[in-house]
Amino acid sequence: MILHGYFRSTASWRVRIALNLKGLAPQQVFHHLRKGEQRAPDYLALNPQGLLPTLVTDDGAVLTQSLAICEYLDELHPEPALLPADPLKRARVRAVAQVIACDIHPVQNLKVLQNLRELGLAEEAVQSWAAVVIEEGLDAVDRLLADNPGPFAFGAAPTLADILIVPQLGNARRFNVDLRWPRLLEIEAACLQLDAFKSAAPGAQPDAE
Repeated sequence: MILHGYFRSTASWRVRIALNLKGLAPQQVFHHLRKGEQRAPDYLALNPQGLLPTLVTDDGAVLTQSLAICEYLDELHPEPALLPADPLKRARVRAVAQVIACDIHPVQNLKVLQNLRELGLAEEAVQSWAAVVIEEGLDAVDRLLADNPGPFAFGAAPTLADILIVPQLGNARRFNVDLRWPRLLEIEAACLQLDAFKSAAPGAQPDAE
């Protein structure tokens, strides 16, 4: 397999965690987002959205979108499971993951923030926008997890929800968000006891700056 990513991309970070949990070590190819390398013609031929990550499977199939990639890996390598067997619990794990992947991250990612700058917003306003989006989204995640036992988001083992929460907390720190969610910080601490999470962190990547 080949994973196309970038050390600071939270979506790439999610897939790195999933790969690590499954014991998989693909070749990595790096595309510097701030230099626009994801818009190079050869990469756009692979991923028409020009987004990261992209996973090329052993047989040459191309997969995009981090949640789709994580679920593909979970179906191909079912242990350890990233989603519960119970349909209701599985839906709740997916809901938390989608709050982050669909409602928080896309609205405060590099492409959107650059669009705000091009519309004439001052940098302070752009950064404030991103922080508010993160705060409101993580407020919702915190409430969704309020009645679930720890140490992870949904019990004794990490799930797809944890794979999304850890990178989003990392992103929150980049925007100087007040991390006022003890439950989410406890989840993060439990995850970071695992090598699969530690070795997926941005600072541990070969392209880290």
